[in-house]
Amino acid sequence: MAISDEDIQKVREASDLVAIMGETGPVKQRGRDFWLCCPFHNEKTPSCKIDPALQLWHCFGCGEGGDVFAFIMKSQDLSFPEAVRYLAERAHIDIADDQGKRGPGMGQGAKARLRAVCAEAAEFFHTQLMRSKSPQAGAARAYLSQRGLGGDIPKTWMLGFAPGQGTLVRHLASKGFESTEMIQANVAVVGSDGRVRDRFFNRVMFPIKDEQGQCIAFGGRVIGKGEPKYLNSQETPLFHKGRMLYALDKAKAAMASTGVAVVSEGYTDVIAMHEAGIRNAVATLGTALTRTHIRVLSRHARKRIVYLFDGDAAGQRAADRALQFIDSSMTPEAGAARIDLFAVTLPDNLDPAEFIAAHGGRELQALIDQAKPLLEYGIDRRLGNWDLSRAEGRSAAVADALSVLAPIKDSLLAKDYARQIASRARADENDVLGQLADLKPPRIFDAEETAGGHAGNAAPAAPVRRKLPKSEMNRRRFERQLLALCAARTDLALAHADALASVQWHDPACAAVSASMLDTLTADPAALPAAIVGAASMAEPRAAGFLTRGVPESAVPEDLAAFLVEELSIGDTEEAISAMRAQMSAPASMPPEDYELLFETVAAMQRELTARKRAHAESATSSR
Repeated sequence: MAISDEDIQKVREASDLVAIMGETGPVKQRGRDFWLCCPFHNEKTPSCKIDPALQLWHCFGCGEGGDVFAFIMKSQDLSFPEAVRYLAERAHIDIADDQGKRGPGMGQGAKARLRAVCAEAAEFFHTQLMRSKSPQAGAARAYLSQRGLGGDIPKTWMLGFAPGQGTLVRHLASKGFESTEMIQANVAVVGSDGRVRDRFFNRVMFPIKDEQGQCIAFGGRVIGKGEPKYLNSQETPLFHKGRMLYALDKAKAAMASTGVAVVSEGYTDVIAMHEAGIRNAVATLGTALTRTHIRVLSRHARKRIVYLFDGDAAGQRAADRALQFIDSSMTPEAGAARIDLFAVTLPDNLDPAEFIAAHGGRELQALIDQAKPLLEYGIDRRLGNWDLSRAEGRSAAVADALSVLAPIKDSLLAKDYARQIASRARADENDVLGQLADLKPPRIFDAEETAGGHAGNAAPAAPVRRKLPKSEMNRRRFERQLLALCAARTDLALAHADALASVQWHDPACAAVSASMLDTLTADPAALPAAIVGAASMAEPRAAGFLTRGVPESAVPEDLAAFLVEELSIGDTEEAISAMRAQMSAPASMPPEDYELLFETVAAMQRELTARKRAHAESATSSR
């Protein structure tokens, strides 16, 4: 059943937008508004404004905005009903739901059901690990102990054991879950005989949680011999490998306090680092680091992201792949959007867990603190591949190292590094700078493209956008400004309701927003701005971006609304006259009496329009 408007309003009124957004970073008050660094893109100077009176937010950097539900939907990756229920639970508000008693998570949407499946599976696996007396469970406990993951660690990290043999399927069925839900959550599969069976068998289980700490997937390590050694959940409606990071829910607080994120490639490595005091560590999940991963991390770690590579051959291949992330966002010219990527390779072919066991957490932290910028790291690796004592080696080394700089070849940073390459390879500086200038930027490849089916192809071209004439751009700006004003001042929306209904909107988004606004006010003339913006955002995804921008503080809202309404009306009248004149351009196609009537109508409209434009101009001048 749908959530009632009364419950939605109750949750909205109980949710303080300033407090909720303030959990993502420091908030500072300026006048009546509050400002913070936008949690949805990397910036160092706050450009995200919260209006506590309207309970609306808007980022002037990336254009995002909306009400408290919009913020939760975007930050938590939830649907609107899920966002309402999330905030309701936070505010201890009961939501009426006639499906609430049908089973775990019933009535909370498809994603919520899958989360409930994963949560119950995690509890089942954990119980098997901690209490089962089977030899297989004992072997799982022994494996964890040998890896230094005994004691309280299994409880802290909710580690588990999957016995297989249909035990999980039977357990979930007894809890009221359907086979289709188990399959969608990827904890069960359909066997060759058509029967539903457990996906994981005889494995140590690592629950994978989202940023909010809810289990959404699993990783399993086989006990003894077997292939594959590691088996991860496949892509599901909840789990996307190119976006999720293991232990982000535990690491994000430490990332925010230190400004640093540490990325490795293994579950046990991350657990070992956290237990050793390095609590800002996360791991990728069976995929290389992606640009989405970097964007997610940069929201929490505003100083640097350190990529930690194993010392073995696989780790070094991963180090080479990481060089794909070198782009203009790493240069000083990027300004507030700059992302600082660093890298370090562990010595002696060790992974982080092995290094901690041998040298301790402090030594690993020292290596992390000494990590090199990814550009410098990549250049060092390329130069190290060649014999610089020979002329042929130096020449090849220059070309190899310069290739690292190709994506940023026109930046001052690239030129500085090119000079360093010339010095280290004993090459002529001008020759090296010339080679840099001749480089062609590489095609951008990302592991995310593989998941999306674009691997091996150039990135799809962005749609061609026709540049609008200045007059049309002004027209659309006025449309958005009027709607933003009406959203903030519902009394003005009601006063100009007839105008909102009659305007010939040029921007389709404005047309959808206007219709939504009128519907909301018809149903509830006392609707709050946040409710109007929330409803409009459901009708048009771009609505919040311009409805939350606000209006100039120097303007008198009543005067500005009247000016904008008249401006748009004059524009509509001009277009109507132009359309009638187009009809008159072919007089032979209509009866003489129709032509004469049309001529008189156009003449009268033109006289009226001239008078309106003169009065409009005088009104605009006098109000300045």
